[in-house]
Amino acid sequence: MRKARETRIDHSLIRDLADLLTETDLNEIEVEQDGLRIRVQRAPRPVIAEGVPRPVVHRAPPAPPTEAGGGALEGGAEPGAHPGTVTSPMVGTCYRSPEPEAAPFIEVGDRVSEGDTLFVVEAMKTFNPIVAPKAGVVTQILVENGQPVEFGEPLVVIE
Repeated sequence: MRKARETRIDHSLIRDLADLLTETDLNEIEVEQDGLRIRVQRAPRPVIAEGVPRPVVHRAPPAPPTEAGGGALEGGAEPGAHPGTVTSPMVGTCYRSPEPEAAPFIEVGDRVSEGDTLFVVEAMKTFNPIVAPKAGVVTQILVENGQPVEFGEPLVVIE
């Protein structure tokens, strides 16, 4: 019958390994000593929309104001009911630009092509591009930069 060996975890070693991760900008380290294996891992940093294609922006003249006021939908319809409404495919935080100081992906009056990035939604430390499902002109932007969004929440109207 094998005797269970007593294992004592060296907490200072774990702290030293965590510090080493920070100093070397590594995400994970694993060491084995006297038959004891310790692996320390930190969560990866979120990617700030690297590699997300920037849309080619063609400014269209602003739409003439309607009786309900500038930017309102025809007939006073709710944005979610408009056939050109793009909704959030997930719960997260919506960002209008790829990084804090950068220009927004889109503005009202911009002409976008199918596949152009409109926003990025951060969910679980991952930045997910929200792309235009069709070509058209942005007539309304319904979210602010950094605003939490729900699944199915209207984000923008493209006509």
